[in-house]
Amino acid sequence: MAKIKVTLIRSTIGAVPKHKKTVEALGLRKINSFNIHQDNAAIRGMARQVCHLVKVEELAE
Repeated sequence: MAKIKVTLIRSTIGAVPKHKKTVEALGLRKINSFNIHQDNAAIRGMARQVCHLVKVEELAE
């Protein structure tokens, strides 16, 4: 199964509380921190919700 790398590129200060919790659920804490997830609809939806805060890259296997 494919994997995606999600990187936090903007601060969550001043963000909607729901977006802060989504970023935390993705495993991101500080700017430039990243986490690798399985590529599925749930993770894609979470990343799309906070697309203004994160960068998503597809990893080739």
